[in-house]
Amino acid sequence: MPTNVGGFETPQGPPAWSDLHEVAAPRRSLLLNASREPLCVVSLHRAIALVLGGKAVVLESDGRVLRSQSLAVLVPQVLCLTRYVHVPYRRVVPPTRRTVLQRDAHRCGYCAATADTVDHIHPRSRGGVHEWTNVVAACSRCNHHKADRLLSEIGWELLITPVVPRGSAALLVAATRPHPSWHAYLAA
Repeated sequence: MPTNVGGFETPQGPPAWSDLHEVAAPRRSLLLNASREPLCVVSLHRAIALVLGGKAVVLESDGRVLRSQSLAVLVPQVLCLTRYVHVPYRRVVPPTRRTVLQRDAHRCGYCAATADTVDHIHPRSRGGVHEWTNVVAACSRCNHHKADRLLSEIGWELLITPVVPRGSAALLVAATRPHPSWHAYLAA
């Protein structure tokens, strides 16, 4: 028999204390345009309002349901607008440590080890700029060894080519940590 835990109906009965973190509903949802392009991240409250207003449909849910006396709505993780919204301008998101590490999959651009820092390929102290094509993820060892030198001075080559992430995906990654169900929709 289903039980009601924290406002959510669970089919297997009350959860163990270790499972309580899984019962809570996600607090945010990925909102896609009608063209399936990522637009923004919305709160659970806004996501439910869009679904109930007929302005969006739920694409991804983990099966949990929000219930009222007369309604039952799937808890949305990814939702899509029913009508296309024209977005006239997308600003370029400046690189941050977190977004550069995510772009480069936490791999050092010099040795492919696990990266935990960010390095400017052309050092800022030598006129380099802070932009996507001039920053790369780097392990502490390589970053310290390279210091403020040019790659040609130490005979190194980059293993990757740094690129500017596509607008909306970069904006969302910069704004929040993506839920695992979002990855298919944020892929370039």
